[in-house]
Amino acid sequence: MDVADLTLDELRLALAPGIAEAAIFDGWSDAALDMAADQLGADRDVARLAYKDDGAMGMICAWIETIDRQMMLDLPPEKLAEIKIRERIRSLVQYRLDAVAGQEEALRRALAIMAMPRNAPRALKTGWNSADVMWRLAGDTATDYNHYTKRAILASIYGATLAVFVDDESEGKAETRAFLERRIDGVMTFERVMPNGSIPIARASASRASSDGCATPHASALLITSCNYRALLTGRRV
Repeated sequence: MDVADLTLDELRLALAPGIAEAAIFDGWSDAALDMAADQLGADRDVARLAYKDDGAMGMICAWIETIDRQMMLDLPPEKLAEIKIRERIRSLVQYRLDAVAGQEEALRRALAIMAMPRNAPRALKTGWNSADVMWRLAGDTATDYNHYTKRAILASIYGATLAVFVDDESEGKAETRAFLERRIDGVMTFERVMPNGSIPIARASASRASSDGCATPHASALLITSCNYRALLTGRRV
């Protein structure tokens, strides 16, 4: 399809990977947007219209959405069905890390922007959505309390792994891979959630994160309850 025929929503996503690449040097800025538009062959003014009033956070969320969508195409449930659930989750998180390899500086800048107080609600929703996509691809069909607790913990573990990833200079990102393996243990504990919905393992997961030197917002997020997430997503008290 010709770029000129794209809707603004389609153009927004088409531009996102190029913006991320340009953000390595120019940050999540209009300069990065213009460069991406030039590379795509899109009109700069139309490209800016696609991100009107959405700023850097809009660019970052679009980039994450393109990764979500590509992951769904490359790792559909039927492709993952033959492997154990632990390996499914590990493969899905590793896929996302591989997708941003070489763009660590853009990612670092993105994480800093997402951590700003004014962006926190949207950042949490975006993280929740990515975790939800991963669990659905992994075959999870839970609709009870576990639906929320699994996604809350996977989102926080993914966030912690990204924090390690951006500073990992080991060969083949070996430190990140080892960190992820340890964190996957925390996700898998939710296969043993007690019938009354209590999550005793969450505290142990946070303790392990602390021992890895990650007792920062990411480790604390392991203790977020499903009620908090539902309140965030619905705007209502639960």
